[in-house]
Amino acid sequence: MTATDDSRKKAGEPQCAAMPEDWQRALAVVAHPDDLEYGVAAAVAEWTARGKEVVYLLATRGEAGIDTMDPAEAARVREAEERASAAVVGVTQVEFLDHRDGVIEEGVALRRDIAGAVRRHRPDLIVTINHRETWGSAPGSPWNTPDHRAVGRATLDAVGDAGNRWIFTEQLRAEGLEPWDGVRWVAVAASPAVTHAVPVGPEAAAQGLASLREHRAYITALTREDPEAYVRSIVEGGLDMYAPRFAGRRCVAFELHPC
Repeated sequence: MTATDDSRKKAGEPQCAAMPEDWQRALAVVAHPDDLEYGVAAAVAEWTARGKEVVYLLATRGEAGIDTMDPAEAARVREAEERASAAVVGVTQVEFLDHRDGVIEEGVALRRDIAGAVRRHRPDLIVTINHRETWGSAPGSPWNTPDHRAVGRATLDAVGDAGNRWIFTEQLRAEGLEPWDGVRWVAVAASPAVTHAVPVGPEAAAQGLASLREHRAYITALTREDPEAYVRSIVEGGLDMYAPRFAGRRCVAFELHPC
């Protein structure tokens, strides 16, 4: 999903503050099965262990993600893998919006769907994926995908939509929802401009590894590397990436936007 930007580790970069802890419910909104497991899942494991509630909302079922598998079968397999991976870190609610994998359109329809989920679940914190054009801040950093950009931006916009009773009013009339302006922060994962971090201990790190391992079909199709070595390089590399900016502690880092 992402790539390590070694320039982030340079001495003298701003230190990450600790993520707020005075919240109870989070909604994680991403584009594909596996987006959360490429780093965020270890933080989710820490949160659920403390009794916090986390719900996953995925824009697609990842049906275009496995070249050797028919999209309908890939959607079935990847949905099952996502539900299994979520369970590993204590998440029991996983919802899918059925936008088309690879061609998600940023716009009113996507904002409406995400705003509806915000109104249903009424979270204090929203977690989403990097919406910026690249994965890193250095010149020549890897280009981000359209799906990630669209979902991240639509999520940020949908927070305001969800609190405004005159936007998507059909949700209030037909679905019995109410406006929700209680989102206090949006935390952007894999951002090139991180500001805050969640410390991750050994147990949550192990759960993060196990969560990504559940995406067996996807990982097998994605890389020729040994799956276990691949999973460890992704998860452990991510946890170590921002330790120099967080008092040497392994962590998951976010760009935090107060609402």
